[in-house]
Amino acid sequence: MSNELHNVFNRARIDDRQINELIGISRGLIADGVITKPEAEYLQKWLTANAGVTGNPVINNLLRRINGMLSDNILDADESKELFETLEKFSGGEFELGEILKSSTLPLDKPEPDISFRKTNFCFTGTFAFGARRDCEASDEAKGASAGSLTQKTNYLVVGVYATESWAHSSYGRKIEKAVEMREGGTPIAIVGEVHWTKFL
Repeated sequence: MSNELHNVFNRARIDDRQINELIGISRGLIADGVITKPEAEYLQKWLTANAGVTGNPVINNLLRRINGMLSDNILDADESKELFETLEKFSGGEFELGEILKSSTLPLDKPEPDISFRKTNFCFTGTFAFGARRDCEASDEAKGASAGSLTQKTNYLVVGVYATESWAHSSYGRKIEKAVEMREGGTPIAIVGEVHWTKFL
């Protein structure tokens, strides 16, 4: 494993602990069905303390939102409701606070390869703006490609556009790690982002 990839995985383990702790805090805050100003301030302090450790965009984005809500030193009813709904979705595993995937955050192929569909094999992982994974697979199959699990025969692993820098802690991150290992081992597999893939549809 390259030093760069090793560093990414080490950072991901820190991210993993942060995300798990944030999920626990979120569940505690929403347990009584409402977010109060002191609770929002507590979360703000935790996020501030953790935001600089890894630069995790999930944490940074949530911190920006809370900073905006508390900028007037008031948490009104609408802001409280919005924060509650955000934490409820987050603690349920819906990582909607993540930024749209930036190519620098994942081990995508550089330069980005041309994509051909006829008689090639695709695997899709993550969450896609294009639609459900089955929709992505159907689009490829309509162009003469096959789509399914990640195997030694996979030509392209396509990563959904909604991902964060903490990708390695997630279920889809395991698939990316495996593809990186395959690529480094000489398997002719390309790792591409959704935006690049859609350019060739």
